[in-house]
Amino acid sequence: MTLLKDSSGRKVDVPSNFKKIISLNPSITETICLLGLEDKLKGVSAFCRRPESVEKIRKIGSYSTYNENIVQEINPDIIMTISGYQEELTRKLSEKFNVFQLELPSTPFGILDMIMRVGTIFDQRQASMELVHHLQEHMPKLPVNKMKRAYLEIDLGGPVSFGSLSYITSTLNYFGLETPFDREKKEWLTPDYSFIENFDPEIMIFEGKMYRGTNIDETKNRIKDTPLGRTTAFRDSNIFCTPGKLDFFAHHGPSFFSEVMPWLREIMIKINI
Repeated sequence: MTLLKDSSGRKVDVPSNFKKIISLNPSITETICLLGLEDKLKGVSAFCRRPESVEKIRKIGSYSTYNENIVQEINPDIIMTISGYQEELTRKLSEKFNVFQLELPSTPFGILDMIMRVGTIFDQRQASMELVHHLQEHMPKLPVNKMKRAYLEIDLGGPVSFGSLSYITSTLNYFGLETPFDREKKEWLTPDYSFIENFDPEIMIFEGKMYRGTNIDETKNRIKDTPLGRTTAFRDSNIFCTPGKLDFFAHHGPSFFSEVMPWLREIMIKINI
């Protein structure tokens, strides 16, 4: 056993040999699989959907709940969670089980750091380093000459946008997109559409609810009679909806680099023509 301090400040016993892992965070689950440890995963959350092969792994809970009987039956060596929205879940689990909480990334570089930390915990340092090197290829390399105004909204049971403490805002900034909440020292917030109208975004990006998704026609119809319908982005039809029905920007695992960044790069090419 090795004692490692997690993001909550607790010292956690990390085994030297893992046989049974539970991951209740989709991003950590994806990372564990890409590091070649999927066979060690004995339980995941209902929202762990990447890679597709995790569908066959036993579901023991959600973002904030878990089935204690199943966890006890699995008797895991360690349970992986993340800070922020899973902190209360971590507290409850840690009363009876060995739980390690990683820090919720606040920048795309934080996602890479998370991957390296997972690699360190599970003795896959070299594999995590190789994965990080590969993912970095999707980062834009050219300097941004002029920022464009952008608004991004995700349906998390209602419209949600993001402040300066979110990896989403940081990534948009890195791609040359200024957001209305760049100075808000928050991870997320409920947007005021009148405030967004005054900001007047030149581009708007929408992500639908998990398992449902959305499309441009549906989104335009929803916002046309709101202040968002009076923005430059709406008038110029610079409205984009993320592909598929799974979390896209809301997922902060390795595929944020391999899926989200290439998609965002294509958007930037379109609006800069």
